[in-house]
Amino acid sequence: MDAFSDLIRGVRAHGSLFGSSTLTPPWALHFVDGAPLTLCTVLGGDGWIVPEQGPPVLLRAGQTVVVRGPGTFTFVDEVGTSADPVACGEFCATPELGGTRHRLGWHDGGDAPCGSAAPGATTLIVGAYPVRGEISRRLLDALPGVLRVGAGGTSDAVLEHLAAEVAVDTPGQQVVLDRLLDWMLVCTLRDWFDRPGGEPPRWWAAQRDPVVGDALRLLHAEPAAPWTVGSLADRTGVSRSTLAKRFADQVGEPPLTYLTRWRMTLAADLLTDRETATVAQVARAVGYADAFAFSAAFKRTRGVSPSVWAARGLDPVPTAAGRP
Repeated sequence: MDAFSDLIRGVRAHGSLFGSSTLTPPWALHFVDGAPLTLCTVLGGDGWIVPEQGPPVLLRAGQTVVVRGPGTFTFVDEVGTSADPVACGEFCATPELGGTRHRLGWHDGGDAPCGSAAPGATTLIVGAYPVRGEISRRLLDALPGVLRVGAGGTSDAVLEHLAAEVAVDTPGQQVVLDRLLDWMLVCTLRDWFDRPGGEPPRWWAAQRDPVVGDALRLLHAEPAAPWTVGSLADRTGVSRSTLAKRFADQVGEPPLTYLTRWRMTLAADLLTDRETATVAQVARAVGYADAFAFSAAFKRTRGVSPSVWAARGLDPVPTAAGRP
């Protein structure tokens, strides 16, 4: 398991598609839910994403943006549009509104497939993502309020599948769309992290280092193992000093400090799991034989004891941006 896979594993579409909307100007869709992550992709035409904070972002055909909540945003035909905003949220894809093929009223596409609407029309697909747990919140920490990825990347093939799927109404469509949206989100984030001149989180770049990348994969695959710098160095085939220096240079902290942070992130989610019975069980699950040592480490990194964290649920304590 690599770091990115671990962080994104709790970000899943599940019946979350707002809809595919074919729009003719003027229009203004106000997405009011403030979802933790919202993915918007244009199959044809163009429009502007206007977030609560920050400048408008132009979205052309084949481009995708990811908007990070909790702020709301608007999708408009042009900045300063004359259209009255139409609130769009969790009920936009309910069956009585047309399900996942919902069109918001400006254009009646009839039987024409999505992406082949009237001249000047824009076809938009939107998916909102709940983000559950501390693990996935570390991914949010690494993202700006709005990120845009252009056409020509690894997500182009997914767009073709999305366009084909929203053009029909077949059994199981929501499941297919959910999985396609998951695929689209992963491709979009990878393209954005790898963009020329970008500044991805340090753990992203470090995954490509032949030594540090192996060490990160080991720590994420076996977080409860009794790791030392020596044992980790042995598994990666380098000396202790080489591993310690390269890891700190690439990731920004020593390997065992990273491991402690990651264990406490895992523990934070386990403590709010109703099926996890005791602090001692969580301690063992993340590599601590002694519940007292685990409690001390948890309070040192999270600011409260494990029992207090478990009692109050997922009410996150601020952490350093981009760090798991």
